[in-house]
Amino acid sequence: MKRRNLLQSMAGVGALLAIGIPATSTAAPTDGTPLQFTPKTPKDPNPRENELQKYPKCPYCGMDRTMFSHTRHLVHYEDDLVDGTCSLHCAAISLSLNIDRGPKAIYAGDYAGSDEIKPLVNVEEATYLIGSSQKGTMSGRSKLAYGQRRQAEAAQKEHGGELGDFDTALTAAYLDMAKDTMMIRKRRAERRAKMKNK
Repeated sequence: MKRRNLLQSMAGVGALLAIGIPATSTAAPTDGTPLQFTPKTPKDPNPRENELQKYPKCPYCGMDRTMFSHTRHLVHYEDDLVDGTCSLHCAAISLSLNIDRGPKAIYAGDYAGSDEIKPLVNVEEATYLIGSSQKGTMSGRSKLAYGQRRQAEAAQKEHGGELGDFDTALTAAYLDMAKDTMMIRKRRAERRAKMKNK
């Protein structure tokens, strides 16, 4: 009887696989990243092409990435999975949740770009202005990427703040995470309460 039940179970799994429905598994993913945190979009070897159409909303906070093109980030992992975020704050979340998935490249909106939709710049070539009087996204302390250092220096003269590279800005994002998360939770709770009272 046990053998018959086993064969029936195996046939059921085979049928699910044959029609394209994956059987559930309790096995850990081979890359070490929990499956619930894996980016949900298909693999994309060219993530910058039509980027805002493919990644319109931040997967961590739901914000519109076109509206926040000046602070958006695009994380392209080595396995061609991609996370398009609204800010460095949310890119930091992506990088920490995908700890075993190395980034191939990370891009940020060039805050000094003259177009309405800011162009992307590789963060390795960017200079960040951290803690200026300019408003940040998802953070009380702004962390804005500039494609050219001279533009960041000019903004610093006008708005204050400290200059740094991506690693410096990412460290600041992690250091600010607790305070920023509390701020975001409070604002969202206030917004929900306001909507409820209408």
